[in-house]
Amino acid sequence: MTTKEVADARKTRIGKDEAWALLKTASSVSVAKGKKVLTFALAECEKGTLLQQVMGPSGNVRAPTYRVNDRFVVGFNVDLYEDWTS
Repeated sequence: MTTKEVADARKTRIGKDEAWALLKTASSVSVAKGKKVLTFALAECEKGTLLQQVMGPSGNVRAPTYRVNDRFVVGFNVDLYEDWTS
């Protein structure tokens, strides 16, 4: 897998409106918080529910956030990354 774009989360802030503009184009979003992983199918998910999960306490999208084709992964979980990249 190669990376096309990298943004430093400390310098490039993505608020709710920008986050929704990106996420609404996805087919699914997986959100990792520690050992807990939630996967949302955009067709069945409400905007508020998804944004509540992907936004951090600072009001920006949680890091790291990855996009591959039409899927997003937000947050860090080793098991999720291993499953996601295989």
